[in-house]
Amino acid sequence: MRFPTLVASLAMASIAAQPAAAQFFWSPPDLSAPPLTDATAAAALGLPGATPDEINAGLVWNLRAAINVAALQCQFEPTLLAISNYNAMIAHHDAEMDKAQAGVLSYFQRTVGKGKPGQAASDQYGTRIYSGYSTVQAQKGFCQAAAEVGRQAIFAERGTLHEVARSGLASIKKALVVSGDQYYGTPGYDYDVALPSFDPKCWKKGVLLPECHQAYNDKIGVARPAQ
Repeated sequence: MRFPTLVASLAMASIAAQPAAAQFFWSPPDLSAPPLTDATAAAALGLPGATPDEINAGLVWNLRAAINVAALQCQFEPTLLAISNYNAMIAHHDAEMDKAQAGVLSYFQRTVGKGKPGQAASDQYGTRIYSGYSTVQAQKGFCQAAAEVGRQAIFAERGTLHEVARSGLASIKKALVVSGDQYYGTPGYDYDVALPSFDPKCWKKGVLLPECHQAYNDKIGVARPAQ
């Protein structure tokens, strides 16, 4: 009687071992990337001249933006848990979020100016990074990467969210570049539509003239009639 139990256990183990890619039924591209150093983070986050503390603040604030955008854009695949990942991250790391927001504001107060100029620059920065993580054509890769990093964030110890961001934001940013299935590429995204010339010389009363029509047929591979 133990054999069926063993078979069932092995079957469940194989299911559990399936990568997150199975949620999309695709073989995702390699989205791995080395952790951001202080130098690469300052450039990637758009915080030139930031101090180490300001970089950590920027890392956390960017991670918040990325996981928030994922919560809004990745609901098409419920098993990614995009909304619950974001809510759990905010609840678990709320103090770090407050510190990060203050750190980003401090950077702009230092580099742009105290008071309203720094506050305005900080607000504009927040809007800019949210827009930067929004994608349509690269949505699958972005959602895949954001889900993985989001899961790391909710299980990370309090006070270490900047480390999660340092190791995970690079892969999220890499995922924003359109890349398709390893086997099938990007069907639809790299489709090239062939159109006839719209030069006015090619048209008369809305009709494509024969010479231009033939050029269009040659472009799309229509064989010429036998002579």
